[in-house]
Amino acid sequence: MVGYHSEEQIGFITLDNPPANSYDREFMEQLGDAIVTAADDERGKVIIMRSSSPKFFSAGADVKTFAEQDAADSMAMIELAHRALGRIASIPKIFIALIQGHALGGGLEMALACDLRFGARGSYGLGTPEVTLGLLPGNGGTQRLPRLIGLSRALDLMITGRRITPGQAHVLGILDRLLPASDAEAMTRGYAEVLAGGAAEAIGAIKQAAVGGVEVSLEDGLARERELVAGLFRSRDAREGLSAFIEKREPVFGKT
Repeated sequence: MVGYHSEEQIGFITLDNPPANSYDREFMEQLGDAIVTAADDERGKVIIMRSSSPKFFSAGADVKTFAEQDAADSMAMIELAHRALGRIASIPKIFIALIQGHALGGGLEMALACDLRFGARGSYGLGTPEVTLGLLPGNGGTQRLPRLIGLSRALDLMITGRRITPGQAHVLGILDRLLPASDAEAMTRGYAEVLAGGAAEAIGAIKQAAVGGVEVSLEDGLARERELVAGLFRSRDAREGLSAFIEKREPVFGKT
């Protein structure tokens, strides 16, 4: 249902549970395992989360499963999803969600847990329809969406449960890039390849500083920034980058 593999310097987490990539406990366990594998894979410098389906990124939770199980079992699934998706923020690699089909409910929340979201142009929808089931976006949506696009705009989407188009999602800031459908995967991979060939330690530190910093005071965020840049000054990548600048050549990062 969820697999991981790497090609050259790019890691791929692929959602593959036809027809709609709806998730249950087993799916979320596999997603959590894939995220851990991606974190540990030295070959995968940048991670792309994508779908094997041309129509769905993910339709979210298997509603029938929630309807048939008791509240305790449903909460166990929620807690599992929180642990699995929460790991992404702590991993010093960039995770990109490539969305080319419907991303609804927990499916959109998987994408929100990634660092960046690239979407293909198309007629599919994105949204958080949980309110129409008498629920709330419980896989991080009530927390990540307001932080991403602002409280009032996030509330509007969550309390109405309405779907929006990829173009609307791009305007709101849910999608960072809106790409031609025919080239979306190639362009996303090209972006990832540029990052993978760059200063991986610096990119990871930038993510750690920015993600951690928005949750704390400015003073604490600046202290974390100083801690991270101090480590970078001692890194191979910084030595290479500074030397290349002085020598007027292109840096070659990641060399031993």
